[in-house]
Amino acid sequence: MRKKLEGNGLWESSRMMLPEHKVAINDHEAALRQRRRVELDEQEWEHVARSVAESLRQRRQIALRMFHPVEELTVIGIIDRIDPLKGRFMVDGEWFLIRDIEGAAPEE
Repeated sequence: MRKKLEGNGLWESSRMMLPEHKVAINDHEAALRQRRRVELDEQEWEHVARSVAESLRQRRQIALRMFHPVEELTVIGIIDRIDPLKGRFMVDGEWFLIRDIEGAAPEE
């Protein structure tokens, strides 16, 4: 009994985990797995804008790296429309936010 009262013995001798503890551990691990948003500088934004405009005008396929908190997302297609008022663009009938773009490359 004396050993349980020394140091961290009481906690280590307890093999019980409350549901609240399990939820907190899972939430913490999910927070560690989340990606951070990449901040582009002006030169990179110019490259992205040029690539998007070229795709829109010349109907060329483009690959855009997009921000997603959990996974790496790449949108490949031809830009159909751009809505500057709402800050979004359309690729193959689906809208995406311009601020979520992390990089652009012309697709061969």
